[in-house]
Order: sequence, then structure tokens, then C-alpha cells
Amino acid sequence: MTDAIIALITLIALEVVLGIDNIIFISILADKLEGKQRTQLRLWGIGLAMILRLILLAFISWILKLDHTLFTLLNIDFSGKGIILLLGGLFLIYKSTREIYLKTELKKTPREPSVKAASFRRMVGEVIMLDLVFSIDSIITAVGMVQELWIMYTAVIVTVIIMLIASGPISEFIRKHPSFKILALCFLMMIGVALVAEGLHFKIPKGYIYFSMAFAVLVDIIQMKTLPKHA
Repeated sequence: MTDAIIALITLIALEVVLGIDNIIFISILADKLEGKQRTQLRLWGIGLAMILRLILLAFISWILKLDHTLFTLLNIDFSGKGIILLLGGLFLIYKSTREIYLKTELKKTPREPSVKAASFRRMVGEVIMLDLVFSIDSIITAVGMVQELWIMYTAVIVTVIIMLIASGPISEFIRKHPSFKILALCFLMMIGVALVAEGLHFKIPKGYIYFSMAFAVLVDIIQMKTLPKHA
């Protein structure tokens, strides 16, 4: 029983770290919406992430088959998982690069009083797409760590509860600090590159990415605290 509890805690910690990507992506999109819709998008995004993970766990045998090679191109084996990670990574690179361009190169325009329903649905669609990519990666990672399904289900549910609690403050913090918004977009771009690399069988340890981003956040916090003193 002790081993199961340790495995559960470890898996929850890993899922929370992996879930940061989801929260940041949803927060960046939600910033374009007004108060109520912003909250709705966060709830939809994180809720759908949980539903997708639970559904994928029910089809765990099919998920494991995604690791099997479908075809080989230029001496690179492509599996179902690899293709999904590749497409998801390219989408994340495109989305984060585009958002950085819009925020740094184009002139600021006043925020529209409301966002059309079609735009909201499009954002939900983008969230679902990234949820699917992160969910498959998360489930395959979980299977590599534990064998008991109840541990996986419990870890998913607990992780989503933690994400729901953390998403509000994180989203609000990113919204109020433009420099952190750009940093978050750069973080998403790095995750996109890592997904593409993993899809092409070039494994980049996520620890390196998270450490470098944590250091960048620390530098940004120090800069934010010291700059007003010299103003």
C-alpha cells in the first residue's frame, strides 16, 4: 500500500508539472476575453483536459499502440504518438510565435467590449487540440510509471483539481504583467520545439526546459522588483 501511495504522489507531482503547459496556454488565450468568458474558457479547457485523460485511460490498450511504428521516412520511424506530438508542437510554435508578433510588432488597439461567439468557439477548439496532445503524452508517461489504473484515474482527478485552483491566480498574474506574458509565450514555444523533437525521436529532457524557464522567471522577477527603484 505504501508503494502505491508513493507512486500516486509521484504521478500527481509529474502531472501537475506537465499541466503547467496547459494552464499557460489557456491563460494566454483567455486574456483576449472579458471577465466571464475568461473564466469559462479556463473551466472548459481544464475540464476538457480531465475528460480527455479519463477517456484515454479507458482506451489504454489503444493508446499504447500509438507507440508502434506506422511508417518510416528519411530513416525516421513515425508512430501515431509521434505524428500527434509533431503536429501539436508545430501548432504550439506557430501559435506562440504569432502571439509574440501581435504583442510586440503591431500597434496596440483597444480591447473590444466583447468577443464574438465564433471566436470563443475557435479558442475552445484550439484548447481541445492542445489538450489532446498533452493528454496523450501525459497518459503514456503515466503508463510508464505505474500499472494500476486506479492510481492513474486518481492522479488525473487530483491534478485537475489542483489545476483549477491554480489557473485563476496564474492567469491573473500573466494578464497583469506583460513581461511575464511574453516569457510564458517563449515557454510555450520551447515546449513546442520539445514536442517536435520528441516526435522526431530527439528527446529533450523536460527538466532542462523547466529549469531554464524557472531561471528566466527568477531574472524577470528580480528585474521587475529593481527597475522601479531606478525610475
